[in-house]
Amino acid sequence: MAKKGNRIQVILECTEQKASGQPGMSRHITTKNRKNTTERIELKKYNPILKKYTLHKEIK
Repeated sequence: MAKKGNRIQVILECTEQKASGQPGMSRHITTKNRKNTTERIELKKYNPILKKYTLHKEIK
């Protein structure tokens, strides 16, 4: 039987666009190691609607 891995998929959502109230939402899917990174991650990713790099936070 295969062992269940520690890597899980997480969704990152733009914080600047959410605060600005513009329609649409920039989301990215990535993976993280559940054992090494227990807290929620924050990465700078490109937002095509705002046309710049913004802070994206992990959502549930």
